[in-house]
Parts: sequence; structure tokens; C-alpha cells
Amino acid sequence: MGYSIKDLIYQGEKSGVHNWGTLEGKSFYWHPDWFHIAEDMTGHMATATIDKQGEKATQSEAEQSIIKHLNKSGK
Repeated sequence: MGYSIKDLIYQGEKSGVHNWGTLEGKSFYWHPDWFHIAEDMTGHMATATIDKQGEKATQSEAEQSIIKHLNKSGK
């Protein structure tokens, strides 16, 4: 059984950085200027590259990348 968008808990945005959590307690962060999702608010611990269509990633593309990462890693 894989993860889907409904498994992410959006925890809001602070200083431009968006945060999602999972029921297991894993956190993911993203800023519109980042081409990746991260495990820390500073963005230094990148976990996955965002699959983006345009010049900058969208929030939806960030969410899809988190789901893809979770399903690939089995976390």
C-alpha cells in the first residue's frame, strides 16, 4: 500500500518555507526557490529533487515529489 496526497499533513508556511508531516512523524520542507524537498527548514538536507514543469516548482509539484519519495523509500 503506497502513500497518497491525503497521507500528508500540511502544517503551513513560515518565512516562505512550507512544511508537511506524515502520521509517522516525518517532516518535509520546501521553499518556492528550491528545486528539492528537504528534511530541515533550512533546505540543506535535500531528500529529493522536485519534478517540475516550469522554471519554478509549484506547491502541488512539491507535494507530488514528497509522495514519490515516500513510496520509493518505503518510509
